[in-house]
Amino acid sequence: MQIIKKINTSAAIALDSNGEEIVVFGKGIGFPKVPYEISDLSKIERTFYNVDSKYYNIITSLPPEILMISADIVEEAEVELNNRLNHNLTITLADHLNFAIERFRNGIDLVSPISYDVAHLYPKEYAIGEKALEKLRTELQINLPEQEAISITMHLINAESETGNLKELLKTNRIIQGITEIVENNFKVKIDRDSYDYNRFIMHLRYLIIKLQKGEYQESTDNRLLLRTLAKDYPESYLCAGKIVEYLNKTWGYSSNEDEKLYLVIHITRMINQER
Repeated sequence: MQIIKKINTSAAIALDSNGEEIVVFGKGIGFPKVPYEISDLSKIERTFYNVDSKYYNIITSLPPEILMISADIVEEAEVELNNRLNHNLTITLADHLNFAIERFRNGIDLVSPISYDVAHLYPKEYAIGEKALEKLRTELQINLPEQEAISITMHLINAESETGNLKELLKTNRIIQGITEIVENNFKVKIDRDSYDYNRFIMHLRYLIIKLQKGEYQESTDNRLLLRTLAKDYPESYLCAGKIVEYLNKTWGYSSNEDEKLYLVIHITRMINQER
């Protein structure tokens, strides 16, 4: 197997025996000068096929131990769910876990706006989310709040094969398109539809739409205080989030609260900062 490009010291892009490009994980695998031939395949701990190249840069910012734990979670999920999950899930889940751990270490505890009963709707996926939290506690001594099991569950659901109602899928796509146009008009930008941050924004919007369709709400006083702070620091994003909330209400009849606006401000700010 030939290593052709370094991602970081523990991850690289390689060519398998058929000349197919794959992402490989292993301690020190990206350290030697590339390209080089790796003869001892035992050094390779994980191989991933069909990973979208737009996620390569994300890998460089992720701690190797988080990537490996994420890979373990995805591997177990595929067995438990008897389903091939999205090829990029290991990377996107690792990115989420890393962000959640950073928030935890900084003492920021956000209440998830995805408040419908995930445990009852998706019991298998939720059980995997709980096991994932236990894995983080055991291997990294990081005790993330239980609500993170919901976030992990939603990543799994999003990565499973699309088998939903076509009418609802088209409706969701129309809503997302409308929201995207609001953001572009508000900031006078053209969003890169292939960018990682836009895809993460879309993932959040899908969760939000499901929650609004269920009509279940949960608000946190701490989140309202944080929203006021973000409104001062990022007034453009706050204004844009308000327009989105109004659009969801007037066009689609969905009523949302301050928690949804908070998460919209966070995602909009992150995405626009990358675009600019």
